[in-house]
Amino acid sequence: MSNFPIKEFEAAATPFYFYDMELLRRTLDAVKDSAHDDNFHVHYAIKANANPLVIKKISEAGLGVDCVSEGEIRAALKAGFPASKIVFAGVGKGDSEIDYALDNDIECFNVESIPELQLIQEMAAVKCKVANIAIRVNPDIDAHTHHYITTGLEENKFGVALDMLRSAVDYCLKSPNLRLVGLHFHIGSQITVMEPFKLLCERINGLIDTYKKLGVEFQSINVGGGLGIDYEDPDGQPIPDFKSYFEVFRNNLRLDSTQQVHFELGRSIVGQCGSLITKVRYVKEGLKKKFVIVDAGMTDLIRPALYQAHHVIQNITSTDIATETYDVVGPICESSDCFGVEETLPVTKRGDLIAIRSAGAYGEIMASQYNCRNLPGCVTN
Repeated sequence: MSNFPIKEFEAAATPFYFYDMELLRRTLDAVKDSAHDDNFHVHYAIKANANPLVIKKISEAGLGVDCVSEGEIRAALKAGFPASKIVFAGVGKGDSEIDYALDNDIECFNVESIPELQLIQEMAAVKCKVANIAIRVNPDIDAHTHHYITTGLEENKFGVALDMLRSAVDYCLKSPNLRLVGLHFHIGSQITVMEPFKLLCERINGLIDTYKKLGVEFQSINVGGGLGIDYEDPDGQPIPDFKSYFEVFRNNLRLDSTQQVHFELGRSIVGQCGSLITKVRYVKEGLKKKFVIVDAGMTDLIRPALYQAHHVIQNITSTDIATETYDVVGPICESSDCFGVEETLPVTKRGDLIAIRSAGAYGEIMASQYNCRNLPGCVTN
């Protein structure tokens, strides 16, 4: 179990997110050590966690940033990410968002449809600017992840189907205010085996060869992110296997020395550094079950309710050697407000502190105020 600053926790109002900044630093070091090629560029997917303290640390490490809204671009700029390292993705970019991105001269728009290309062309022309464009392509690869977080199948709300790519490329090439710099891919999230990434490389190689014969060469290849974390063993596997991940692309992409590869890692960078800390309000005896009712709910961490995801749950203050089996639930008026079923914990009582681990990604950032609840706080080491 991680060494949590219990005294500091006991003085803080629960629920709150605890971020282990030392683990974040070590994770960023591992990313940079593994992606050491001059033509490899890592962008942090800020949608995973936009806590100002967290993204400031990532900015200081020299990474770029992948944004999907104007708000994320603003947060990135405020945290110190240079506009020249900001890529802007998203299937439904608004007019005001495109306007803001153009005004700030971001690095690239990752574009997901021909109507979006048309709008960026019109808006860039008004400003007498040329926008860098990477076309997001659906490579039709099943990453075998949860159906809510798979994104690279042939028919998906994201990206352009392979059969429609030629039309998008042609539109860019004839548009004076668009500069086609590359292709963008993203096949899904929480991928823990390397085979889907190898298949992606094969698909990219084929596309590069096809378009090279047509006289079109892509300066930039953005392979997205998707690398998962070990939710079941956060202490045994605190840092993902970045070495194997980057080796897949190093060994399988057939690129020339001038082409650049961009990555958009989110969960794998911040997932393990965050834990949701919550306090036990009641221990309730049912007919066949015992319930630990905590003060955090699905409003603070929605992943278990939304994705049926499981996080390691630990009682970090009980000194009891004996254990009991509990369902760990929150106070929200929804049956789905459950963090874990039949969890084995030390004998637990009112006032104990519970840590819900591996919550640094898609935890705090997805929190809501349903039931008119306060948003969770934040503590760092």
